[in-house]
Amino acid sequence: MTDIEIAKEAKKEKITEVAKKLGIEKDLIVYGEDKAKIDFSKVEKEPKGKLILVTAISPTPYGEGKTTVSIGLNDGLRKLGQNSLAVLREPSLGPVFGVKGGATGGGYAQVIPMEDINLHFTGDFHAITSANNLISAAIDNHIYFGNQLKIDKDKICFHRCLDMNDRALRHIQLENREESFNITAASEIMSILCLANDFNDLKERLGSILIAFNTSKEPIYAKDLNLTGALATLLKDAIKPNLVQSLENNPVIIHGGPFANIAHGCNSVIATNLALKLSDYVITEAGFGSDLGAEKFFDIKCRSAKLKPNAIVLVVTTKALKHQGGALKENIQKESLETMKRGFSNLEAHLENMSKFTKNIVVALNQYPTDTEDEISLIKQMVQEKGFAFSDFSSYQEGGKGAISLAKEVMNLCKNKKDFRLLYPSKMSLYQKIEVLSRKIYHATSISISDSIRKKLQTYEEMGYQDFPICVAKTQYSISDNPKLLGYPKDYELVVSDVNIYTGAKFVVVYLGKIVTMPGLSKNPNYEQIDIDNNNKIKGLF
Repeated sequence: MTDIEIAKEAKKEKITEVAKKLGIEKDLIVYGEDKAKIDFSKVEKEPKGKLILVTAISPTPYGEGKTTVSIGLNDGLRKLGQNSLAVLREPSLGPVFGVKGGATGGGYAQVIPMEDINLHFTGDFHAITSANNLISAAIDNHIYFGNQLKIDKDKICFHRCLDMNDRALRHIQLENREESFNITAASEIMSILCLANDFNDLKERLGSILIAFNTSKEPIYAKDLNLTGALATLLKDAIKPNLVQSLENNPVIIHGGPFANIAHGCNSVIATNLALKLSDYVITEAGFGSDLGAEKFFDIKCRSAKLKPNAIVLVVTTKALKHQGGALKENIQKESLETMKRGFSNLEAHLENMSKFTKNIVVALNQYPTDTEDEISLIKQMVQEKGFAFSDFSSYQEGGKGAISLAKEVMNLCKNKKDFRLLYPSKMSLYQKIEVLSRKIYHATSISISDSIRKKLQTYEEMGYQDFPICVAKTQYSISDNPKLLGYPKDYELVVSDVNIYTGAKFVVVYLGKIVTMPGLSKNPNYEQIDIDNNNKIKGLF
């Protein structure tokens, strides 16, 4: 059965009944019978939960299953009688209609209603897109009506966005200037929504967005165009987390959806803090491999929200190890222990990287039916020889039952003392922070950076933003900035192609290599498979 067929056969509970499991049935804004928003301001409890991050080795075309593991682990903990809660990101329409597909898990570890979540859901992405484009419209409107602020049209640093892969929008010509689009998941508004602590913080951050410089090289912010109130009004509902359920009717919160290869890749601070108040174990995931999502979860989100995770689940698959070891697509399901041994270097690199933040790590093998006993035994042996905990995981086939082993390992790790630490201090120059990331996470020996980019970093520091963390935008397919360098790249030069500052989100974006902020569609995009019949039955979503 396909994912959507499995989801359609599931017996859903009314969302009010799901909310009762968390004690928040009176704090809902209901969107039909199977989804709702949570009025988080009414939940007056102290955070008590233990925070578990699910991340993975470097992504492959086959998918490693972080979301599936997150959902399955939540179901597994619930099967053990634990009060747990998964907190995930919302899918973007770009990948849904592109190559990657949806983001609601798979098999028997899914969140439902999967078709709604993967499409318009409760309208959060639309609200973010509208707020973003209101700023852009206001900039051009201000220039049209005399430009009292003397905005330099060549120094506008805020761009339009759309929640769709569309390479034609990377560079466009407006009436009086050039413009470019980001995908909504890479927009600053998305990052702001996901890093704000509450509604007041959201408004402050929105007003603080750097939109341009004037002809005297002075910064101009969104508040200078009197935009703050209107932006906050557009986001008044989007700021509220969304409640849905797993196939096993366990509560799941989904909120926010920044990409990890070009944004910070984590669900909202508001949703995470809410979950920590409502449950004993909070499972969340960060996008792509640990070199992107997990590092940003720690150095951006945890730094900003003062969070200290208790444990890390690092997801691996036999397919991913064989891919990293050089296996061709036609051989990816064939047993090849030697290829897996070569590919293990990638898992080794991610384990080394994550150990710089905490030692409380378990490697979860997300099993496929084609995995052999010898392959599973080899991975377990290699992981344990490195001194890390290991667990198999089969929720795709078995639901929560297939996560019991992992759930027990996670509970054991959470008994350990927290040893979490950040990679670098805030009181360090922006370039020094890039150097630390380059050396300790990407394992490069040198950095290529132009004088003009160094000058931009110096300008940001002179504006008072030296304490901001770094948000790296780079390929997800390699630990390096080159997607062709698989395994454990070392001894190479990291290329900084540009930098930008998100003064509302409060981080500096550093672009590496040839990364783009508006993806394009593939030759055979997923939208070709999607259809709906006269009975409103959808097919092709996954």
